[in-house]
Amino acid sequence: MDPTIEVFNSMKEEGIDFVVSVPCINLQELIPMVDADPDIIHVPVTREEEGIGICAGAYMGGKKPALLMQNSGLGNSINALASLNSLFKIPILMIISHRGVEGEPICAQVPMGIKTPPLLETMDIPYFNPCLEGTRETIANAMKTAYEDKTPVAVLLEICFWSEQ
Repeated sequence: MDPTIEVFNSMKEEGIDFVVSVPCINLQELIPMVDADPDIIHVPVTREEEGIGICAGAYMGGKKPALLMQNSGLGNSINALASLNSLFKIPILMIISHRGVEGEPICAQVPMGIKTPPLLETMDIPYFNPCLEGTRETIANAMKTAYEDKTPVAVLLEICFWSEQ
């Protein structure tokens, strides 16, 4: 079982048809898959908060958007998530590579890795931590939560997720 394929297939099963991405080493195989899919509009960006705004516009235009990003970008996105998505009840699925947790080789990733779950809790953003076998169910639950509650949701994919087989 390949983690990247599981995430990609789960997104497809949930009808994701618009994806904004910010580069991340753990998403390096997923982003080209999204880009090559003729049923998905892919918009690469350089800043996460830019992606939040583009996804909000896509949702208002009838698309089912997702944002692929690293958790360090959550800090960049707080204002956009609070003053746009949460305020105006705009759902978004954020597939987040959760760096700075167990197995992280770069010490600069650790502070934001530790703070990511508490930041999401503070912002009342539901988050999910799937294991590889539960990827499809977790992403389905995340999408259900996002669209029923009209809220941003995060799926945190820790370093160990990417090494599961």
